[in-house]
Amino acid sequence: MKNRIDACFEDLKAQGKKALVTFITAGDPDLATTEKLVLEMFDKGADIVEIGVPFSDPIAEGGTIQRASLRSLKHNTNLDQIFELVSRLRDNTDKPILLMMYLNTVFRYGTEKFFNNCKNVQIDGVIIPDMPFEERDEVKEYSEKTGVRSIYLVAPTSKERVKMIAEESKGFLYIVSSLGVTGTRNEISTNFDELLAPLKEGYYCPACIGFGISNGEQARKMADYCDGCIIGSAIVNIVEKYGADSVEPVGEFIESVRTALDA
Repeated sequence: MKNRIDACFEDLKAQGKKALVTFITAGDPDLATTEKLVLEMFDKGADIVEIGVPFSDPIAEGGTIQRASLRSLKHNTNLDQIFELVSRLRDNTDKPILLMMYLNTVFRYGTEKFFNNCKNVQIDGVIIPDMPFEERDEVKEYSEKTGVRSIYLVAPTSKERVKMIAEESKGFLYIVSSLGVTGTRNEISTNFDELLAPLKEGYYCPACIGFGISNGEQARKMADYCDGCIIGSAIVNIVEKYGADSVEPVGEFIESVRTALDA
């Protein structure tokens, strides 16, 4: 069976559309709301949803997602509960679902067990932001065996490594828009023409830009350089504000971004 991520980008390319990838933290404010939020985001135009696994020391995250992790961990949210959540979601959606998490969580759970469970509940990919590309062999064997894509990241400082990372990437390449941690930004100043120039020299998997995109206008600008955009903190801010009542306002935000991307 073709991985849902690959099929998603093929369909979008055929339609001349860009991908909208969204993020929320599992268990923020609770797992029941997380389930509703995922389905609402898909319904309002998200193509792929990343579910964040809460972690006590999320080094790549700004204050917004750090607070979301802490709120989730107060309920003792764990990986087994998240696997159960995805299993329930699969009764209602066949769109790509990813986990975003830290390497220590994978190791503590057991790498082989983790990837097998991802496969069993039909998680399509995993993003591990603190795993250096040079240490990808920690998970590569299990990723390839199960067909669960391991999504690699490229930072603005990775100019000399972009092509090397792209050559090994499957699913999509996660382009980090700016140096620093996650969080909304008023302006993104990275020279993407220069950073992504190596990707124009051959055929590689799709690339999406994330970190700091906070509205539809920014999403449209970023998508001009690649195959889609990733929005996280702007959504988590809405969840923080409205809590269990966040489903409708998150849906309205996603709809506005989708409209801007398709304009």
